[in-house]
Amino acid sequence: MDWKIFFVIFATVFIAELGDKTQLATMLFATDKEVRKFTVFLAASAALIVASAVGVLAGSLLSEYINEKYLRYIAGVGFIVIGSFTLYNA
Repeated sequence: MDWKIFFVIFATVFIAELGDKTQLATMLFATDKEVRKFTVFLAASAALIVASAVGVLAGSLLSEYINEKYLRYIAGVGFIVIGSFTLYNA
């Protein structure tokens, strides 16, 4: 395993998820006194694992048909469009 790549991906995803609506929803579930915190942790972790698996699968399939360079451009433009849309509506 390439640990440098592992830690870059870990840090990127970790920072992106901080304060995200996913984390806020998880905190909301954890406030319920009748729900075990370990259950909230396991369910949220499983959901993030499945979502990540879908992302890896989609990326793998797309890379078979679209050059990686163009995928990076598409992703960059997508982030800029979403960010601009968010700023415009703020």
